[in-house]
This record gives sequence, structure tokens and C-alpha cells, in this order.
Amino acid sequence: MDHSEIIELLPAYADQELGIAETLAVQRHLDACPECRREYEAQAALGKRIRKEAIYFNAPADLAARIGGALPQDKPHRPDRAKRWNFSWLQAGAAMATLLVAAWSVGLYVSLPSAQERMADEIVSSHVRSLQADHLTDVASTDQHTVKPWFNGKLNFSPPVVDLAAQGFVLEGGRLDYLDGHPVAALIYRRQKHPINLYIWPAATKDAGPQVETGRGYHLVHWTADDMNYWAVSDVAENELLRFSGILRLATHQ
Repeated sequence: MDHSEIIELLPAYADQELGIAETLAVQRHLDACPECRREYEAQAALGKRIRKEAIYFNAPADLAARIGGALPQDKPHRPDRAKRWNFSWLQAGAAMATLLVAAWSVGLYVSLPSAQERMADEIVSSHVRSLQADHLTDVASTDQHTVKPWFNGKLNFSPPVVDLAAQGFVLEGGRLDYLDGHPVAALIYRRQKHPINLYIWPAATKDAGPQVETGRGYHLVHWTADDMNYWAVSDVAENELLRFSGILRLATHQ
């Protein structure tokens, strides 16, 4: 795809409405085109702000009275019963309008993804991008004493790097990545033919045990420990990813 085609697809890409082939094509272009990447980031930020700041309005309690007062007065010969009937229907219409607005607002709120769902989706997208050629690692090494120092000066924290080859999860390297607008450490492990991306960044919440999620055919396990967030994502079997997280949690506490 050329530059102009990518620009036209960015809104649908930001809303996750593209097929797999088009999504991968756009992701490849974004990796190589700073201008399109800035445009995508601007559209994604605008969408996030709209979802976060969406508001709704309830009809004021005196709406029916004000509308009734603005309407032409009934002619003298019109029966009082007709006046009462019209006003009753006006009240019913105002109430119905209020209910519709409230229902729409509740539906909008319910349909908005939670912060955890947005993070899971962003991590899956990052994982998919990393599987493209020459994008999985910035530093390729099975030596934890090579990978860990590589992050020095690139992050304002030191990610724990553990060698798990003896347990069947081989360290392959690391890279610098971005999630939710801030840099994170990404460590790459491999279980047989399945790469595992492990994202690490400082946590603002207390420790929490592992939670399992799925998204777009991938398994995710995330937990918080020692003031760090951990998110592991892979197409490896769910029980294998849970085993990986368990071994890693024990190793980082030793």
C-alpha cells in the first residue's frame, strides 16, 4: 500500500475494523513512516479522549412546562379535556426523551472498554508487531547479564531479567517498547517454537496475583509484584503461559 492508502485506512485501523492482512500492512507502514505514525497516535489519542470524556444530558425537570409555555395558546372554544390530553402527551414525550437519552448514555458507558481491556488489546497489538521481521529484539542474547545492562539509560527503572532456560523457557533478548504512552521493557522468551513477550514497567498499585485473558487468538497473563507490572503474551498454550509466569514469579523473589 502507498502512503495515501495508509492515511485513508488509519481511522479504521485505530477503531480495529480492518482485517488481518490490512492490519499487518498498516502496522508495517507505521513502523517505517514517522509521519503516519504521528497521525495514527493523534487519532488514537483523540478516540481515547472521546471515550473517556463522553457525557450525556438529562432533560431538565421543567422541560415540559417550558415547552408548554412556548406553544400557542389553545383557542377559547377548545374543551379543557383536550388541553389536559395535550399536556399529558407532552409530559409523556418529555419523559420518553429523557429515558431514551439515559438509555443511550448507559449503553455508551457499558460499551466502553475498561482500562485493563484497553491495555490487553494494546499489548496484543504490540506482540503482533514484534513478530514481524527484525522487530522482535533490539538486543539479541541468551545471557541475562548482557540483556539487563542494555536497558541502562533507556529506562528510568531496572527490569528484572531471569534466565529460565533450565525450565524450558529460553531468553532470546529484549527491546524497548511503548505502552499507554510510556516506555516499557520487553523481554523475549521462547517456548519451543512459540515466542513470549514479557512487558515490564513500574506499578502504581499493590501486588496482585496472576490473571488470565485472551485476545485475538493470544493468551495473556498479567500480575503485579515488587512494584512492577508484568504482562506476558503468546500463542503458547494457556497452561504453559501460566507455568511460565509461576516460574518467573518464584525466580524474581529469590
